[in-house]
Amino acid sequence: MSENLDGLVSRMLGRPYLIIMGAGKLSKWFGCSKEDIYAARTIVRDIQKKEDEKEEVINLPKILLIDIETSPISSYTWGLWKQDVHLDQIISNWFMLTWSAKWLYSANVMSDRISSLEVFDEDDSRIVKSLLTLLDQADVVIAHNGNAFDVVKINARAIRWGLKPPSPYQQIDTLLIARKQFGFSSNKLEALARMFGIPGKTDTNFKLWAECMKGNPDALVSMEEYNKNDVIVLEEVYLKLRPWVKNHINLGLYGDGSKIICPNCGSSHLHEDGNYYYTPAGRYKTYRCQCGAISRSRATDIKADERKNIVISIAR
Repeated sequence: MSENLDGLVSRMLGRPYLIIMGAGKLSKWFGCSKEDIYAARTIVRDIQKKEDEKEEVINLPKILLIDIETSPISSYTWGLWKQDVHLDQIISNWFMLTWSAKWLYSANVMSDRISSLEVFDEDDSRIVKSLLTLLDQADVVIAHNGNAFDVVKINARAIRWGLKPPSPYQQIDTLLIARKQFGFSSNKLEALARMFGIPGKTDTNFKLWAECMKGNPDALVSMEEYNKNDVIVLEEVYLKLRPWVKNHINLGLYGDGSKIICPNCGSSHLHEDGNYYYTPAGRYKTYRCQCGAISRSRATDIKADERKNIVISIAR
């Protein structure tokens, strides 16, 4: 183990909350690469696994972050503003150019892109199938504007090619989280990344899309790289927002309830903060996780709480 990697591992073992912080922020703090952060996380998790091998393993969901890039719609118009384009005016409909995805905390970014020949045929069936294979494995899917764009666009292309829907998964849309819970000047992924100090999205312009539509292989490669960087930025933004997410998907439901775990991040490093959450139905203990999220016990009394160690997100 290199001296730099050994130091990162020691820091993470001493301060476990570092394990779930964004790789971009940590790499800036410690003056190292994201790859070093991912490698240190893997080592620390292996160490923790050995230390906890006698304890029951918590089954957490498979969380997939995704982002897609699509072609523009080409059509005939008689103006630049407020055009009502009829179906007969469409020259070429949109289709998927590239996709990228990564499992939460994984260093590996997966992707696929359409070929030049497939661009001319407007045939994205191959890459749609490869993406659906991943979605079929996911329990939770995260995307920025995924509810209104990525997920529904993927569904549209899948049904276009007669493909079967993937296994059910739950969705987290970071755009909706930003809109509903914060008052940012802009909720775009790039704006959030800049505000959080996360290395931003790759600069590009419409010329890249235009070259892709010509079947330029270099442009298609550049589009894929642009797409891959977006999903890395998405992960960092999600990790920053996660402690604040209202009614986050309860990761505790994926275990058997034998351990108290954070419903937002799945960590078992929780502690009672001495406070209570009150509802018309009763009083609940509150817990603070190392990720920063606050959760509450499901039961209203201590005995029941001990019998059923499950916590659920607080609706703020």
